[in-house]
Amino acid sequence: MKTKILEKLSEIEKENNIEILFAVESGSRAWGFESPDSDYDIRFVYKHKKDWYLNLWEQKDTIEFMTEDDLDGSGWEFKKALKLLAKSNASFLGWLFSPIVYRADDSFLKDIKTIANNNFNPVAGFYHYHSMSKGFEETLNTDEMTLKSFFYAIRTALCANWIYKNGTIPPVLFTRLYPIINEKYHAILNDLIHLKSKHIEKSTEPVNDSLIKLVRDIVAENNSIRNDLINKKPNPEEFNAFFLKIVE
Repeated sequence: MKTKILEKLSEIEKENNIEILFAVESGSRAWGFESPDSDYDIRFVYKHKKDWYLNLWEQKDTIEFMTEDDLDGSGWEFKKALKLLAKSNASFLGWLFSPIVYRADDSFLKDIKTIANNNFNPVAGFYHYHSMSKGFEETLNTDEMTLKSFFYAIRTALCANWIYKNGTIPPVLFTRLYPIINEKYHAILNDLIHLKSKHIEKSTEPVNDSLIKLVRDIVAENNSIRNDLINKKPNPEEFNAFFLKIVE
């Protein structure tokens, strides 16, 4: 599959006369709890030739594609991506720190990760994940709950909790969030990840009651401390200098 993905990325470059700066996997495969029928969510950042940035008019800044063999692709133009990074956009941070990298300019990736860490706003990240987790929590122990929705609930709750406890960008790989929960849950979660790897996305296999309670407890804790985080503003000069460096 990686060969197909790389071929598709090269095709996108040629068709659009762009340079892809990095391309990664996003979603459940990057989080480490994919199902057999999970799509490949390919996310990438690209740049145009220098003259493109001198155009007076706003231009299209996204590229999307879908193939018959489950390749779901979405790319953001570099300037758009940087502006979202300045807002600590959680989706983009998930791309940036994905453990599955299909291709990348290593120097670019290293530099932009440094900027991301230097300018991360805990308030923006926390509220993104906390609001999502509260929505997924409503499906727990209902007919609407699937293995997929459970993992979305616990992952978003843990990401928000990680930001509260560490003040840093949460890990993308789900198991790297384990240090902030009691060790007794680790094996149970690993068994559930294995179960999900054998069943379709909408599987309604039962989830241990202790895990349901764990999610509810984490969401409750997050809700109780939601006003305690410190807002951090980005350094616009750091972003602008990096933008000029890459474009030139």
